[in-house]
Amino acid sequence: MNHPATYRDRRVVVLGLARSGVSVAKVFHALGAEVIVNDKKERELCPEADELTALGISVLCGYHPDDLVTSETALLVKNPGIPYTAGPVQQAEAHGVEIVTEVEVAYWLSAAPIIGITGSNGKTTTTTWIGQLLGEAGLKPIVAGNIGIPLCEAATEAKEDNWIVAELSSFQLKGTSSFRPRIALLLNIAETHLDYHGGMEDYVASKVKLFANQTADDIAVLNWDDATCRALVDQVTAKVLPFSLYTRLDNGVCIEPPFEAGSDAEVARVIVWRKEDGSEKVILPVAELGIPGRHNAGNALAAIAACIAAGVEPDVIVPALKQFNGVEHRLEYAGEVKGVKYYNDSKATNPTATIMSVGSISAPIILLAGGLDRGSDYMELLPVFRDRLKGLVVLGESRGKLAKVAELAGLTNLRLVEPEEDAESTLRKAVQEAASLAEPGDVVLLSPACASWDMFKSFEQRGRIFKESAHTL
Repeated sequence: MNHPATYRDRRVVVLGLARSGVSVAKVFHALGAEVIVNDKKERELCPEADELTALGISVLCGYHPDDLVTSETALLVKNPGIPYTAGPVQQAEAHGVEIVTEVEVAYWLSAAPIIGITGSNGKTTTTTWIGQLLGEAGLKPIVAGNIGIPLCEAATEAKEDNWIVAELSSFQLKGTSSFRPRIALLLNIAETHLDYHGGMEDYVASKVKLFANQTADDIAVLNWDDATCRALVDQVTAKVLPFSLYTRLDNGVCIEPPFEAGSDAEVARVIVWRKEDGSEKVILPVAELGIPGRHNAGNALAAIAACIAAGVEPDVIVPALKQFNGVEHRLEYAGEVKGVKYYNDSKATNPTATIMSVGSISAPIILLAGGLDRGSDYMELLPVFRDRLKGLVVLGESRGKLAKVAELAGLTNLRLVEPEEDAESTLRKAVQEAASLAEPGDVVLLSPACASWDMFKSFEQRGRIFKESAHTL
């Protein structure tokens, strides 16, 4: 697309309200475009509509008009979660109208350089951590995207001496064309969101768009332990700064001595930055990081690499590396009841995330899992169910599939929770079942391995109900 200012007196359709849609609509309206906002939800479910209507922006709720997108439409800005099979998107494609997401618009607006973070797992923790580390270094970060404020809002506020730190999903990146982050991080690739993308090829291609417009003046931070990430080296134009838990890197941020796959043996490990000139800098011991778990050590490596790419000296950020306590719904400690500890990991929306979270806990685990069924057979969870769980409670659309894997794993402490009168009651019942299986010293872990949308509006809602349920046992 062109700069948003070039759409004055031209028709721009914003598909989907929510925070990002409101932000985009305001931007184009302020720049003189003819803005039409459309959301399939009924008006009473769109509280943002009144704010836009008061500004003189046309808002249509409850349906998608047949003539919403015509040959006269200059641009369609789509909510990332709306599929490309939706009627207005199909209309835009038929008329040759460019389709973008808010990320593309924000890029054109921003005076500040952008750090873009994507990956199947760890995005929110890494993004939040980078924001705190850059703040410690005095670089004036603005955390935006899937967390923080909407990207367009961040872009309109940002000055040249800010850094926009943006968590980006495959949905958002798929709708970009010229987006160019100064620093781009790809944390990992796992099988997820295939119902939206139709297959891994489109999912990976959408993630890789993060690097598509970078030049040799930019930096790409890649996970050297992930085969898909590592294979991108020959395709990336930017300077590559890798990070690794398992490999000693001659140029990058790594662990010394490296972790051994499948082993959690206690060894005095440190985080090291090795430079191209052969010099190295020991940053801090892994044991002093503010949050536990091998996967969080990986998130720390990525965050450190991003800060180094932004010109930060590692010594400056050591205090923030030690003080960071994680974020809500990501292996969040929710309290202790009758000697049993409860952890909320509602953001674990795919099996890989659940495997990593289970691997971070040494105590016996009663796992709560299940949610939206996206077609997976969940067989990758079998070793975890067999070797690491004391008990399993399953709920949601995928409960039958997960129960089958548990049976194959020989897990006998298994409870299936059938739907109650509402989603909240169902989850409360699941927490009670988990508590009945637990003994003092055990951990009850909500780490669903599935998205929440079969029962809840969001993983946040799911996580908060879990915490409330634990507190009222």
